[in-house]
Amino acid sequence: MRGNVTTGRSFRLGPAKASDRAPGRGRRVATAVVLFTILWLTPWCSRAALSTAAFELANKLYEEGKFAEAAAAYEKLGQSGQTAAALSFNLGNAHFKSGQIGRAIAAYRQAERLTPRDPDLRANLQFARNQIQGPTLAPSRWHRWLGRLTLNEWTLLAAGALWLWLLLLAFLQWRPALKPALRFYVLGLAILVVILAACAGAALRQARFTRTAIVTARDAVVRFGPLAESPAAFTAHDGAELRVLDQKDDWLQVSAGPRRTGWLRRDQAVVAGG
Repeated sequence: MRGNVTTGRSFRLGPAKASDRAPGRGRRVATAVVLFTILWLTPWCSRAALSTAAFELANKLYEEGKFAEAAAAYEKLGQSGQTAAALSFNLGNAHFKSGQIGRAIAAYRQAERLTPRDPDLRANLQFARNQIQGPTLAPSRWHRWLGRLTLNEWTLLAAGALWLWLLLLAFLQWRPALKPALRFYVLGLAILVVILAACAGAALRQARFTRTAIVTARDAVVRFGPLAESPAAFTAHDGAELRVLDQKDDWLQVSAGPRRTGWLRRDQAVVAGG
C-alpha cells in the first residue's frame, strides 16, 4: 500500500485505477510544427493500465504483512507489461519491508521516472538510500535538479518553446513592421529553446544511456578483473548504486568514484537505465 516506509502508515492508492486570411507561409509553418509535435510526442504518452483485481490482491498481501508475496505479485504485474508509478512505488515498499534495500531502491527509481515530484516517493527513496553502508554514488545536484521533471515533461517544454518561437517568426513574416519591436522576444525564445532542448537531451541521456548497477546482494565483492579469481577491489553492500562503465560476459565494470572501479557479477545487481 502507498505509505511512507519510515512510519509504517498506509493509505489507499489514488492513481492505480483501471478506469485509472488565405493560408500563407507563416500559417503553413505553424501547422507543420503542430503536426510534427503531435506525431513526435504521441508514442511517449502511452501507458498500460493496471489490472485492478490483481493490484488489489497484491495490496491485500501487503496489508497482511506478507511482504515477499506482495512483492512477487507486484513484479508479476510489471512483467505483464503494466506500468504505473503506484505499482513501482508499492513494489519498492514491499521490497523494503522484506529487507531487500537494493530492489526497493530500483523500484523507487522506476517510480521516480514517472512521478519525480511525489513527496512520499522522494522521502522513501531517500530513507532507503540512508540505510546503505559503504561506497555508493550519490546523485549530483545537477541530476537532482534535472530529475524534478520527467523526460516527457522536458520534451513537452522544449517542443512548446520551439512551437512558440516558430509561431512568432511566422507572425513576423505577416507583420514585418513589428520586427524591431519584437526582436528581443525572438532572441529570448530562441535562447529558451536551446536551454530546454539541452535539458531534454540531458534527461534523455540520463534515462536511456546512463546505466546504474544497484547491488541486491548483502555483500558483493567488486574485483579488479572479470574473473572470480581476480583480487578484490572493494565490497559493495545491498542498495549501493554504482555507475556501469562496461560489460563483459556475466560481469559489469562499475565505479563508485574515481578511485573505486572494478568488476561486479551481473547476478548481484539490478541494472537501471540504458
